[in-house]
Amino acid sequence: MTKELLDRIQFGVTASFHFIFPPLSLGIGLMLVIFGVQSVRTNDPKWRQLSLFWVRIYGLIFALGVATGIVMEFEFGTNWSVYSRFVGNIFGSLLAAEGIFAFMLEGGFLGLMLFGGSRLGNKLWLFATSMVVIGAHFSALWIVMANSWMQTPAGFEIQVGPNGAQAVMTSFSEVVFTPSFVVRLLHVLVASWMLGAAMVASVSAWYVLKERHVDIAKTMLKVSLPIFCVLAVLQAAVFGANQATEVTDYQPQKLAAMEGVWSDQSCAPMYILGWVNTSERTTTGIKIPCLLSILVGKSPDTVVQGLDSFPDDEHPPVNLVFQVYHLMIDLGSLFVGIAALVAFMAWRRKLFTSRWMLRIIVANVLLVLLAIEAGWWTTEFGRQPWIVWQQLRTLDAGSPNVSATTVAISLTGFVIVYAVLLVMFVWLLNRKIQDGPEEPPAMEDLESLPNSFGEIFARRPRASSRVE
Repeated sequence: MTKELLDRIQFGVTASFHFIFPPLSLGIGLMLVIFGVQSVRTNDPKWRQLSLFWVRIYGLIFALGVATGIVMEFEFGTNWSVYSRFVGNIFGSLLAAEGIFAFMLEGGFLGLMLFGGSRLGNKLWLFATSMVVIGAHFSALWIVMANSWMQTPAGFEIQVGPNGAQAVMTSFSEVVFTPSFVVRLLHVLVASWMLGAAMVASVSAWYVLKERHVDIAKTMLKVSLPIFCVLAVLQAAVFGANQATEVTDYQPQKLAAMEGVWSDQSCAPMYILGWVNTSERTTTGIKIPCLLSILVGKSPDTVVQGLDSFPDDEHPPVNLVFQVYHLMIDLGSLFVGIAALVAFMAWRRKLFTSRWMLRIIVANVLLVLLAIEAGWWTTEFGRQPWIVWQQLRTLDAGSPNVSATTVAISLTGFVIVYAVLLVMFVWLLNRKIQDGPEEPPAMEDLESLPNSFGEIFARRPRASSRVE
């Protein structure tokens, strides 16, 4: 096994594990803000009860996300030093902006959100929670921006110095608004919000099945399921289709691999399931005629470029990209079906009594997480063999002074540590869910809590001027 393959496996393992947590934190953060708004609007203690419950889960997810994200930043220097030098002039400003505008905002208010449940009033706690959630979304914005530049680089020039080639920024606005950025950001945010809503609905449906915390669980279902259903339809009909158009315009090799298109053709079909035989350059499976051409060009006459139009050494791992892409879109279609089923059962007033429907809702969160991982794999594997599209190959981006043995040892260590972390995460998450929401606070207790920083300082006891 080559060092380059070991480097890619290590980064793939660590990045795939890390990618469990940011979408969860974004999605559950949105739900926390909704619960906080309802608490301020209605003064009903049950919304505070829900916030206290979910903020404990958010804290667990946030901790794992930060810990696993730092590992990836170190890997850029240890395993991918040539890549780090090449993109450093551009990524330095983007990652610095994340630290200044996102992480400091998020971290600055995190303590108030996590530990202010019994110390802050509804309004002040909502403010602290909103700042944390906005910070998390800012962080996602800068990270997606950096990754989008790798997919469709713009606003730079190549300069060759004593340490090799380097991409130097010539236009900050072009780097920020690289062609794929806005489309990919919306796609990521909607997927994350779907995951958060599915997570809340999953826990709620489990409580109803177990006949525990039934009233509060039904409240969570009434909030989370409509959000999931609307976003599932929008993701499939709008944001997913926009992604296909963007990939067609800027990464045609990736699109051809995603659908197993070998020769240029109009009325190109879209596969539901299939298999790509790369040796014979054929794709077989269940397909819908002309749908791919319609999606990317709004017409069945749209010509889709095939892989034969590009050199073989610029082809990604075609069958892998094809399979993970279709896993993502098939699950996306399933979510639309689940949304329709939820709406039908709600209309029949059987949503809370149908045990098979509740079981589907419980399992749905795992399917959404799987779809998100499959989408990330499609994006990253589809970009190969380039680590920066059409500028730097993955083969040439590694650290020349790090041996394959060193990478293999560190990879083994990561697999062991991350397996332990995953078990611990699932155990702690299950324990928090098993414990359930605590009893709602009394209304008079909530009304006595400060709702502004001025009230906090006004309540501080003044130091006595008398010398005892």
